[in-house]
Amino acid sequence: MSAPRTLLDKLWQTHEVSRGDDGVSLLWVDRHLVHEGSHHAFAKLAARKMPLYAPELTFAVVDHYAPTRGRDDAFAPQIARMIETLEANAQQHGLEIFGLHDPRQGIVHVVGPEQGLTLPGLLINCGDSHTSTHGAFGALAFGIGATEVAHVLATQTIRQRKPRAMRITVEGTLGPGVSAKDIALGWIARLGTDGAQGHALEYAGSAVRALSMEGRMTLCNLSIEGGARFGMIAPDETTFAYLEPRAHAPKGSRWTQAVADWSLLQTDAEAKFDRDIRLDAAEIAPTVTWGTSPEQALPITGTVPDPASLPQGKADQARAALDYMGLRAGQPLEGTPVDQVFLGSCTNARIEDLRAAAAVLSGRRAKVPGIVSPGSMLVKQQAEQEGLDRIFIDAGLEWVASGCSMCVGMNGDLVAPGKRCASSTNRNFRGRQGKGARTHLMSPVMVAAAAVTGTLADARPLLEGRAP
Repeated sequence: MSAPRTLLDKLWQTHEVSRGDDGVSLLWVDRHLVHEGSHHAFAKLAARKMPLYAPELTFAVVDHYAPTRGRDDAFAPQIARMIETLEANAQQHGLEIFGLHDPRQGIVHVVGPEQGLTLPGLLINCGDSHTSTHGAFGALAFGIGATEVAHVLATQTIRQRKPRAMRITVEGTLGPGVSAKDIALGWIARLGTDGAQGHALEYAGSAVRALSMEGRMTLCNLSIEGGARFGMIAPDETTFAYLEPRAHAPKGSRWTQAVADWSLLQTDAEAKFDRDIRLDAAEIAPTVTWGTSPEQALPITGTVPDPASLPQGKADQARAALDYMGLRAGQPLEGTPVDQVFLGSCTNARIEDLRAAAAVLSGRRAKVPGIVSPGSMLVKQQAEQEGLDRIFIDAGLEWVASGCSMCVGMNGDLVAPGKRCASSTNRNFRGRQGKGARTHLMSPVMVAAAAVTGTLADARPLLEGRAP
């Protein structure tokens, strides 16, 4: 009998074409997603006059530079050039593209699952670190660099060293107002941004199985913020129900066979992990970051830590973070004034996220300005059909089109220097949302709570009597 295998083992073995003497595997790539930033890779192929090996397996998405306003008007020349270059490369190589004026356009890590391009058992690459999002479907999904993007375009393969296996098991029931974002920020705060370094993460346990696909995507999306190469969740009935109506999902008898195959993508009962972590869902609280790293996070009821109480390396980082963020040790997080809010990104801009934020905002007015950017134009359409757009607009927030927007600030959506933003994004690095911007990461309901109070605030009292 073969030794018990993890989900990582099964997926890796399925895609391994060969393994070199150095232990590095050559893996087959089932889906390749490209965006405006992939132009370097196309230029490398053009310089060598090389065709794409399998253009039918590469899909192009306009997202990083996509304007969220005035798409029919002229916009910044450098942004227009990035988008036009992607469109030209897609046309030249015969790629399906979700372009700026395509009603299916959106953030690549929202569009892939939404269209059924993301399926269990696939190996998915994209020149974007948050490609780990797609692991929520039981896929092997990870971001790659520009040179690797060119390699995939030319060969439909990628060279990778197999990471070690790590499991995070979350058992129990999450409390009201607590979400997948809080699970992620909680474990990263506990283990650090290098806590999963060199590992592939598998999430398991009753609390994970209870998450929707939107929640699972949020969890896998943030895996890399804790140092993991990627994150995964074994597919189940929740996965299949989400995928069945999707445009690119198998149909008819092919669907039946696919589900039978996908159901085998489970870690064997006796399989061993190099690292195994267990968390109690009841102990997870609404969490916000206070510093300039995702690990610098605490429950909203906490106080800013004293750097002197931390190990030397962490202490120096904390002092620098507090200086940049304009906070002081011992200061309560709750009540810290914010200047604006942002609800969007590949982490938290799906329909479930918008519904959750709207539950807090309904019938209330925001005390600070903010932007709500849906994860895709189809999410935007659905939100408008449900009347969520009116809730955001009536609250005083700006309802805009889909794109990476203020998460990376490449399209002109920025936080001004020294301003504090409550954000549903994935990174609170210095300057991430604009030069000198101060970013606090949190869940959509917490962003909504910050909007209506004008401060970092606990969303739970604001959700009482309302369905998140």
